[in-house]
Amino acid sequence: MDKNIKILIPGGAGLVGQNLIFSLVQKGYKNILVLDKHKKNLEIFKQIHPGIPVKYADLAEPGSWQEYFAGAGAVVMLQAQIGGNNYQEFVRNNIRSTELILGAIKKHKVPYLVHLSSSVIESVANDYYKNTKKEQENLVIESGIDCVVMRPTLMFGWFDRKHLGWLSRFMKRTPVFPIPGSGRYLRQPMFVGDFCDIVVSCIENRIKGVFNISGLEHIDYIDIIRAIKQSTKSKVPIVKIPYRLFYSLLFIWGLFDKNPPFTTQQLEALTAHDVFEVIDWPGIFGVKATPFQLAIDKTYADPVYSNIVLEF
Repeated sequence: MDKNIKILIPGGAGLVGQNLIFSLVQKGYKNILVLDKHKKNLEIFKQIHPGIPVKYADLAEPGSWQEYFAGAGAVVMLQAQIGGNNYQEFVRNNIRSTELILGAIKKHKVPYLVHLSSSVIESVANDYYKNTKKEQENLVIESGIDCVVMRPTLMFGWFDRKHLGWLSRFMKRTPVFPIPGSGRYLRQPMFVGDFCDIVVSCIENRIKGVFNISGLEHIDYIDIIRAIKQSTKSKVPIVKIPYRLFYSLLFIWGLFDKNPPFTTQQLEALTAHDVFEVIDWPGIFGVKATPFQLAIDKTYADPVYSNIVLEF
């Protein structure tokens, strides 16, 4: 693989994009361009990766950013609306942006695309995120572009602004940590460092197809919280809250916060009892899996990167 190929990363200032740069640079890739519309996270990106160019771009609106695709050897499409209560924001950021990006890829004849989909595609949940991510994935598959579609489970790692990252920060400022119901909700968390190495493997080997990328270890939600507590040396007590009360509190929160970090739809997804396919991704992509507790320690005990927080 030519290490000088141009790699374009739409939505690259978020969790996966920030971590992916480390994996790419470690492998010798430097001709990288990141596009994103979140100004605060772009500023954080510049501080962490001063040698990598970034451009502000609203990917849901046609613009000059579409010309950046000229000469690209690969595109890693990461942009997504993950949370919130406004359906039109999901449509805009998951579907409309994808239509424009695919158009730019075709116009400039970019030969390869890595698309970040989600395991939620196969979930029993029925929410804005799942429905728009499913439509987004269909757009990619039906585009005719040579591509690989990756469906990771819940991801965690440095710079996680939602999910486990938000929970770890919440743990630091609350007198008690509430758990909905029993907390025995099976999770298959995926360490973003491993996932980024998989993405690099796809770029280098031009792997095609659709892959379910699940964490290899099955862990209950309450045990994930306990692992974070152990890693951060937190003393906060973990308290189980009846599910209906927990749901009601989230609903009320959502009335006052237009972009809440955790919504009732995400609570329903958490308790949906999904079990996702586990494939031999270490063997398929040549990536060594990081044990869960070690990944948690790398994420939340790191003296530098564990303290860098992206905005929602």
